[in-house]
Amino acid sequence: MRQVVLDTETTGLSWEKGNRVVEIGCVELIERRPTRRHFHRYLNPDREMEPGAAEVTGLTLEFLRDKPRFHEVAEEFLDFIRGAELVIHNAAFDVGFLDAELARLPGAGRLADHCAGVLDTLALAKQRFPGQRASLDALCKRLGVDNGHRTLHGALLDAELLADVYLALTSGQGEFALGAEAEGGGPAEEGELRPLAAVVRRRILPAEAEAHRARLAGVAKKSGGKLLWETEA
Repeated sequence: MRQVVLDTETTGLSWEKGNRVVEIGCVELIERRPTRRHFHRYLNPDREMEPGAAEVTGLTLEFLRDKPRFHEVAEEFLDFIRGAELVIHNAAFDVGFLDAELARLPGAGRLADHCAGVLDTLALAKQRFPGQRASLDALCKRLGVDNGHRTLHGALLDAELLADVYLALTSGQGEFALGAEAEGGGPAEEGELRPLAAVVRRRILPAEAEAHRARLAGVAKKSGGKLLWETEA
């Protein structure tokens, strides 16, 4: 399964009011493993940044003025995401802005015409942690993902953090063998789902291991410094 974790930065909060995309960051996952392939572009929006957006991103029109416009990178961007499931935090925001950009290009269609679907990690986090904060920073803290270097919002940085958050958020979920090697058999044929009993074996990713260690440390602290299986019989 191919997934692309995606984030954007914009000149403001509303594409309906003419705000534009100024940065796109994407990272690729294959069978839940980062491939180190990414797509990253700054864009000239042909308009000023709103004060709030400039404050959180550190971007200015002066910096963006010599960058390509969206239509100049659209084909490369669509090629990168084509056929993948997109993983986006607060997907309605990014999809709305990207659809607005695509609407300016004849025949480009919508984002949904180019990808295999969209998974919203904000909705996923709210289901798993009802009533708790679900911002990217809050999830990084809760799931043990190091975001100490995130002093400003940046599309590629946030996509990389979101990839770690998504993997930690969904760790432990049973997965079918789709195009991957499963217990008791060879590689699945393309499009083949193995029976429920044939669950994929996968390696624990560094972010997942770190989240597990952080969780155990929290449990140990609450229980007086030792976990049950560490106490003497």
